[in-house]
Amino acid sequence: MTLLGIDIGGTGIKGAPVDVETGQLTAERLRIPTPQPALPNAVADVVQQIAAHFNYQGPTGVTFPAVVKKGVIYTASNVDSSWIGTNAGELFSKHVGGPATVVNDADAAGIAEMRFGAGQDRPGVVIMITLGTGIGSAIFLDGKLLPNAEFGHLQIRGKDAEKRASEKMREVKKLSWKQWAKRLSEYLNELEKLFSPDLFIIGGGISKKSEKFFPLLKTKTEVIVVPAEMRNEAGIIGAAYLARPS
Repeated sequence: MTLLGIDIGGTGIKGAPVDVETGQLTAERLRIPTPQPALPNAVADVVQQIAAHFNYQGPTGVTFPAVVKKGVIYTASNVDSSWIGTNAGELFSKHVGGPATVVNDADAAGIAEMRFGAGQDRPGVVIMITLGTGIGSAIFLDGKLLPNAEFGHLQIRGKDAEKRASEKMREVKKLSWKQWAKRLSEYLNELEKLFSPDLFIIGGGISKKSEKFFPLLKTKTEVIVVPAEMRNEAGIIGAAYLARPS
């Protein structure tokens, strides 16, 4: 079965059809810059453009960087505040010609990694961290998701962790890989203390450069840290997978 997956980010909106049995994209993904300001109707228009590009109508999975419950957006840390209270499921459904399943972006990426990637068949506590405009997070126990975990807002030195250790902050502050890895290690150590995970999966576009900062990460326990295998396509794949008709 091939379904459309769309991943909404702070700088870009990406989409592609996905074989939800294998987790493989069946066509080259399309990326369109996120409208600024990223108001609901403007974003929905881009979602429609992506569906039209693939000549697609039908069940679609869409990620969103916020707490999402039954298709409704509850937070707006890195998006326009007008999204709060918006029924994104209904909005996107009108633009893709079929039911839209809307899910937290890190949850979708985590689902992709647990089903097809670095977390496949991994028991115990697994935490997926996505590094980008902010820090997304997903936590699993024996493969089961606890949705809408917002660990990017964990306080580190008086600030949200994503204001210190996100990929955006690395760029804005012009941090060296060593400096950034130190901040990221501090964040991972705090998660270790709170959740005692067995595995960290680090995703987001920066994961393709894991060789530059993974050797610099320092954890306090035997927890394993691995890069995401789906790379920056994890959100697309997880969204499409979650859109499967029940």
